[in-house]
Amino acid sequence: MGLLRQSEKLGLPLMNLVRFKGMPILDQLNLEEKLLRTTSDNWCIVNDGANAPTVVMGVSGKPAELLELESVIGDNVPVIKRFTGGGTVIVDEGTIFVTLICNKDAVPKVQPYPRSIMSWSGKLYDEVFQGIGDFQLRENGKQKLSIRNCFETLPSPPHYLFASAMQPIFQCSKSWCFVLLPDYVFGNRKFGGNAQSITKDRWIHHTSFLWDYEDRNMTYLKLPSRAPEYRSARDHTEFVCRMREYLQRSAFIDKTIKALDNYFMVQPATPADVNSCQVAKFAHSTRLLSKQELEDACSSTKPGTIAQSASI
Repeated sequence: MGLLRQSEKLGLPLMNLVRFKGMPILDQLNLEEKLLRTTSDNWCIVNDGANAPTVVMGVSGKPAELLELESVIGDNVPVIKRFTGGGTVIVDEGTIFVTLICNKDAVPKVQPYPRSIMSWSGKLYDEVFQGIGDFQLRENGKQKLSIRNCFETLPSPPHYLFASAMQPIFQCSKSWCFVLLPDYVFGNRKFGGNAQSITKDRWIHHTSFLWDYEDRNMTYLKLPSRAPEYRSARDHTEFVCRMREYLQRSAFIDKTIKALDNYFMVQPATPADVNSCQVAKFAHSTRLLSKQELEDACSSTKPGTIAQSASI
């Protein structure tokens, strides 16, 4: 880096960049939550592909409503509930994960609220995809989150925030909040899904990017009942697209790191560096659902279950 560029970066916050390849998504999510809640540093985690096909649900996701459970159980597909909100995805070696964990004052003019963070991340990725496809942010509808996974400090609820005089961003009560988190799309086809968690002093924004995917894997997901309007009832294969049709895998990762360099002094870190700053004991919120839980959810949807429950 030249002296001029170095001088320009003086005063920018430090961002630790950790790169993995094929890290199991459960391990990644556990690491993210620990870094969010037990450290005071800024982190960017890039995981180039998961090691195996895995369904990942938001914290409030219900398997019976979101998954084709007979196929999921029959094919032994792992199902995880992550510590953040957002929708349901199936990830595999074709998924690229980018996670940003920041202190609330790390990025100027970015407030620790979903829309502010989303607006900034959209600007970041607009730099990444400049001249590539028709990159946009599209609203994906309301996500209902538990209050712990949305905010840990709030003014006296119910609480409303507005992007403008007539545009509500999210609504919170004592135990839940509705949050609007846009998708990343090329035109009207989704290639990136987002989720967030915001604590008193820090926030996490993580994205799964569909660089590629197996059509078969998409059949494990049901069409959600609260789908975004722009989806227009399209099935998964018509709704999403593959990033590999637009740019090379390594080019996307390199462009993302380069874009971050405009906001942070990016410093490469190793897994050993990550391990050295972690506390010994930490209770993770992300968990792998048991086969019994999935079977119970599946049986609850079969004919006769509701009638039997009502008669008890």
